[in-house]
Amino acid sequence: MRTFLGAATMGLALLGASPAFAAEQTVTLSISGMWCAGCAYMVKETLWDVEGVQFVEVSARRKDAIVTFEDTETDVATLLAATSGAGFPSTVIE
Repeated sequence: MRTFLGAATMGLALLGASPAFAAEQTVTLSISGMWCAGCAYMVKETLWDVEGVQFVEVSARRKDAIVTFEDTETDVATLLAATSGAGFPSTVIE
């Protein structure tokens, strides 16, 4: 019994110390001022530079970006600030 309690306590301690509650989030951003493939490339590279971003797909035709990120490392506000800082203001598409 003592071994079981020790193992259970250790397991709970490890669970609490790990990012077990991290979640992958996906958001679609409407990008203003994006007119060509060069603009789309700049937006894509800007979003990839944000820590925690896992996937980026940018469409100049649709003027949007689909971004998947780890919510313990970044958030939507940081993504919006990144595109705005690169000269392409964005908003979340609901």
